Order: sequence, then C-alpha cells, then structure tokens
Amino acid sequence: MKASEIRELSRAELETRISEVKKNLFNLKFQKASGQLDNPMKIKNFKRDIAIIETVAREQELGIKIAKPAKKSEKAKEAKRTKALKETKEKPKQESGKAKAVKKTAKKEKIQE
Repeated sequence: MKASEIRELSRAELETRISEVKKNLFNLKFQKASGQLDNPMKIKNFKRDIAIIETVAREQELGIKIAKPAKKSEKAKEAKRTKALKETKEKPKQESGKAKAVKKTAKKEKIQE
C-alpha cells in the first residue's frame, strides 16, 4: 500500500484497514511458527503497512496536511537528460597506467636528447 492511497481514506476506513492487516499479520506469524510460511517478506510488508496506516491516522488526528511533491515537466526532464549526455561526451577518456608510463618515458627521452 502507498501512503498516498491511504491518505485518501477516512478515519473509520483506516481503523477497519488496520484491523484487517493486523489479522493477516497474526495469521502469517502463526504460519511461520508452524513452518507453513512460503514468503517471509510478507510479514515485513504487513508490518510496514501497519506503520504507514498508523502514521496517516495520527496525521489526520493532529490535522497535519502533507503537501504533494511538484511533478517535473517533460521539458525539464528532457533538458536534464541532454545535459547529462553532453557532459559524458565532453569528458576526456582517462589513460591507463601503462599508457601514462609510456608517455612519461617518451618525454624523458626527448629531454635527454
């Protein structure tokens, strides 16, 4: 469940949803104890859902409004992509250690002449 979906629910719906999730979590813990649980990540997900629901319920209780993040326009996204591509094309390739050593010896030879 996403927090944005949960924020749209009323207080009563949150209470029923949290009781359902807690019952499911209890059943999963029982399955785990009996060795019948096939996906242990479900327990983690249900715990996370409980935390999100309780957080949203508390936010509603305190009257806290969560602002939705502004969406970037397509033009801004495209400009960022092209800028990144240009930067990667402009960067010179780094030479390997062996190539550097060859150049250094060539310079030394020229100096010695």
